[in-house]
Amino acid sequence: MEIPIIILYWLLMISVLIETQNSDEALARTLGGLVGGAVEGILSDVIIIDQGSIDQTHRVADAAGCIFLQDQTLIDGFRRARSEWFLFLEPGARLLDGWMEPTAVHVERMQGPACFTRSHTHRRPFLSRVFSPGNPLADGLLISKRQSMALFSPGKRAADIARGLAMKRLRAEIIPASSAKT
Repeated sequence: MEIPIIILYWLLMISVLIETQNSDEALARTLGGLVGGAVEGILSDVIIIDQGSIDQTHRVADAAGCIFLQDQTLIDGFRRARSEWFLFLEPGARLLDGWMEPTAVHVERMQGPACFTRSHTHRRPFLSRVFSPGNPLADGLLISKRQSMALFSPGKRAADIARGLAMKRLRAEIIPASSAKT
């Protein structure tokens, strides 16, 4: 039985989830890197899960056409997401040109969790990677909705879901939030 193209296309789309708090400028940088994915139809929606920001985070999200969930939890974001695949990013992280094709191929093959490769100028030194685990969400997380729901428990954040996962590293570059201020 052949799957209709429209259904297959919907299955390949991704929902972006970003947890924020007082991150208006950082969020704008992240959303700017996602525009190509929205134009190409890879992204179905971008959900901002805000934890009580008092800056202009809500205006940045609104201007970009994001779904803005204020004072709600990650599970609320899961429920609002329209896709079967999630892309978790930190505010300030920037996906670099060329991220869409490796991401779409990964989702199409349903290969489990994945993260992006840090851009050459933002890679951590070897000893730092070995002796300091770092932020588990710094390189993003691409994961199925089903697996996200299985790993979720009340009080968990996206970084908690990413922690300890064996992830495939995509051939697509990211500038982590901690490095993306320039």
